[in-house]
Amino acid sequence: MTAAHTIPMTNTTSSPAASGPVKEARKRTWWGKNGHQATVWMLRVALFLAFLVVWYVASLIVPNPMFISDPIAVWDQLVEWIVDGTIVFHTWITVQEVALGYVIGVLTGAVAGFILASIHLIYSVFEPFMMALYSIPKVALAPLFIVWFGIGIDMKIILAAVSVFFLVFLNTAAGVREVERGLIDAVRLMGGTKRDVAFKVVLPASMAGLLTGLKVSIPYALIGAVIGELVASNRGLGYLINDSASQFNTAGVFAAVAVLTVLAMLLNGVVALISARTGRWKPIGDA
Repeated sequence: MTAAHTIPMTNTTSSPAASGPVKEARKRTWWGKNGHQATVWMLRVALFLAFLVVWYVASLIVPNPMFISDPIAVWDQLVEWIVDGTIVFHTWITVQEVALGYVIGVLTGAVAGFILASIHLIYSVFEPFMMALYSIPKVALAPLFIVWFGIGIDMKIILAAVSVFFLVFLNTAAGVREVERGLIDAVRLMGGTKRDVAFKVVLPASMAGLLTGLKVSIPYALIGAVIGELVASNRGLGYLINDSASQFNTAGVFAAVAVLTVLAMLLNGVVALISARTGRWKPIGDA
């Protein structure tokens, strides 16, 4: 008889020895990322504490501490405003102005940028005027807006909207103008209408510019609203800063500025979140 030959079986599953280095590499990567984040946050906290210490020491050295106040006085003022509801009321007013101004500016800027940039002749006519209006410091428009809209919340919303409008408009228009001509010609050769070209080619291809405008304009909505409050207002964080300064309450000024700083950090966090979510729209070469 012929002796039976056994065929060695190949084990398709990964062996512990093979999977071990992979797990270790993943573990090192995980610890590396989290360790880096932890280090960054510790350094940030250390920098903030060092700033408070330097501020407090400076308040003891400066002959007239009223000019810079001190962290303890600012904290006491902030706690007092939180307890009596002052800071919540004025912060909520500013948040409303920022949110409404941002929405209005985004909608009008995106629509205007898409429509005007889609028509070459019209965009060529309007572009220098838009750039000139964009270059005007928005604080210079505040007195005119006061005459038109008064000192109520409407003026701050419109000033915030104007600050957002031009950024969204210019970025959207740039995205539309950078659409490859070959894509448009290809759709037309296949029998596509102007509607098909606008909504199936130009709009998707211009999303990168629009999303850039959405990101960079968020802080400018806050800037526009606060400028309006500083110029003329009876509500909002800008008004709180002016009112405290008129009473020589330096601690109040710093407390209101601290709240504005926190609000700005939250808005920058929103910007970072939008940037992470919209990274897929960026061309590979720009990544």
